[in-house]
Amino acid sequence: MKSRIVQIGNSRGIRLPKVLLEEAQLADEVELQAEPGRIVIRRGDQPRAGWAAAARRMRERDEDRLLDPTTPTKIKKDLQSLCKQLS
Repeated sequence: MKSRIVQIGNSRGIRLPKVLLEEAQLADEVELQAEPGRIVIRRGDQPRAGWAAAARRMRERDEDRLLDPTTPTKIKKDLQSLCKQLS
């Protein structure tokens, strides 16, 4: 699809058809990157944005414990058995 670069206030831009934005699954905020001969538009949201802060808050409230007890793996059992044999 071709488009024209138009004057928008003191800037220049392009108008993107709603159908094109929906097809690309782009929301209101996007990330722009200039490359030789093109401008790349990507979604602005980051899937894991805020996870580090949430993990810190969980740790501060002591909410970062495992829900289920750990289950020993076969290799751990084999290593324990081997250690007993060697001692």
